[in-house]
Amino acid sequence: MNRMLSWLDVPSRVLLWISLVAGFLMMVHVTVDVAARAFFNRPLSGTNEVVSACYMVAAAFLPWARIARSDGHIWVELFTRKAPARFNEWLDILVKLLIVVYVAVFTWQTGMRAVEQVLAGEVWEVAGGYLPVWPSRCILPISGGLMILVLLGRLGQDVALARRR
Repeated sequence: MNRMLSWLDVPSRVLLWISLVAGFLMMVHVTVDVAARAFFNRPLSGTNEVVSACYMVAAAFLPWARIARSDGHIWVELFTRKAPARFNEWLDILVKLLIVVYVAVFTWQTGMRAVEQVLAGEVWEVAGGYLPVWPSRCILPISGGLMILVLLGRLGQDVALARRR
């Protein structure tokens, strides 16, 4: 499992960096749009569409695998703080298993929708033309699939460690 997780580190880091670049580009794009609107009374056409169809999707979904790898998600220990360590280990395993099931369904559904939209050549109408948005549909199943692989590797590690104790 350690080898699998080390192999998955590269694509998860690449997707994290792509999401950071998308977030940066989103900030620059919106800043230029606001400046153009304020100073020249000429906003950039299609800013809302590009931001919501491309930048936000990439910034929100691409880091999923990296977050799963580093346990960067939110933890709530209100009820488990005083529970025995062994209970918390197995509860963590159960939660990861439930997340894998949920993300697998999410990935399957978004993957099916992505195939439909890619084949249809999905576009959004913007001022002055059309914006192809079908490429961003592929981000969700890719991110979800990589997250599932990372979580399965983590599950294997956690189960092996819990059995040894």
